[in-house]
Amino acid sequence: MAVSFREFYSYSPVEFYWTAAVVVVATSPTSKLQIMGKIDKTPPILRQKAYEQSSVFIPENLLRESRRQNALPPGSVPEICVLDPDGDIVENLLARSQARPNAYWACYHTKMFDFECGDTVLGIVGYTVGAPFAVLVAEQLFASGCQLLINITSSGQIVSREKPPFFVLVEKALRDEGTSYHYVPPSDFSEIDDDLANLLDGAFSDVPEPVYRGATWTTDAPFRETEQAINQAKDLDILAVEMEAAALYAFARARSRPVVCFAHVTNQMGNVEGDFEKGEEDGSRTALQLIAATVTAWQGRNEKSDQATDTLRR
Repeated sequence: MAVSFREFYSYSPVEFYWTAAVVVVATSPTSKLQIMGKIDKTPPILRQKAYEQSSVFIPENLLRESRRQNALPPGSVPEICVLDPDGDIVENLLARSQARPNAYWACYHTKMFDFECGDTVLGIVGYTVGAPFAVLVAEQLFASGCQLLINITSSGQIVSREKPPFFVLVEKALRDEGTSYHYVPPSDFSEIDDDLANLLDGAFSDVPEPVYRGATWTTDAPFRETEQAINQAKDLDILAVEMEAAALYAFARARSRPVVCFAHVTNQMGNVEGDFEKGEEDGSRTALQLIAATVTAWQGRNEKSDQATDTLRR
């Protein structure tokens, strides 16, 4: 029997640590990982990730079969798309007859609507609540022609900056969910791309609600936001708790895709009377202004790149 020893798992996602001496019993392909003669208690979510390997199941194949089954025409979604986990932006656009179904979106689980943002057509998908669902849709969006993804989700206040509502441009998100660990190795936080963050400097001066920069806490279990967990988040200077950003930023890093996440801080977790007030039209009016400012900054970057290319060609 061949036996090898090594130390593994020394990291601290959310203040917990795994450090163990491992005995790999290599007597057969089905040998179990053992720790000092006991079954390995490392959580399954951290085992056998092989981050360098491609997935066997890919979004392009799923979309291909959906187009075949649903007789959808070939085509691409808008280059800039929005995830609206609460669905308020989508509902507001539809109520004002400012959105129309996208003919090319082949996702089995969602509907996309197109709407105008200035001179630009954007796509928006509603009700993408939670890390797994948000990333499931994000994978398919980029496989369908998306070039920039904006996520705007409501969130609960942790560190008090001012009375909600206000926005947070999520610079980093605490990885207290599961999806991110399928995309990148364990760490405490997922972070926005530095170039994308720099691009948005000064972009939100005309948005009527404050837009702060900072950290959020991404959770899979909103009804397990305990006092101990909240105090830990406060110690880390986390501004708000939400359900998507850490996973979306991990996906963005693994796939080299531009994703920007905003937390719309609208509540104090129901601990005050009159909570969960998002503002005019359920917060959709200011959210659309935030989206417009982000689009303007993104397009300004592309225009500068095109001008530089033209200069080089002359």
